[in-house]
Amino acid sequence: MSTLKDQLKSDLTAAMRERDQVRSGSIRMALTAVTNEEVAGKEHRELSDDDVLKVLAKEAKKRREAAEAYTGAGRAELAAKEEAELAVLETYLPKQLGDDELESIVREAVAASGATGMPQMGLAMKAANTAVAGRAEGGRVAAVVRRVLAG
Repeated sequence: MSTLKDQLKSDLTAAMRERDQVRSGSIRMALTAVTNEEVAGKEHRELSDDDVLKVLAKEAKKRREAAEAYTGAGRAELAAKEEAELAVLETYLPKQLGDDELESIVREAVAASGATGMPQMGLAMKAANTAVAGRAEGGRVAAVVRRVLAG
């Protein structure tokens, strides 16, 4: 079993003891997503820490998008709830890269991949995502890769 999953379980127990409903609800939701990923497909499998991080990143992205949608619709109380859940999830995710740091890493990865233009976008994205390793969302990485390949 992954150590990150164990950490989530122990943090859930602690949050329940402290009667922290936001934290316990967020962690419970994250563990459910991890379990669903484990049983998806033809056979049950144990997720590695990297796989658990990918699931948590996906859940964080859902919360971020939902908060934006609620804010746009004028539902501040629902947006605040989503942002609170996002804050809990972000404690388990690696620190996100800043724009300058992301751009320098992507430039190095694109140069190393040998991609020279937009037709090699897939090759450049593969190299960039490997270099970034979950420290930035795919949309941000793709935007920087496009900018690097275009200019």
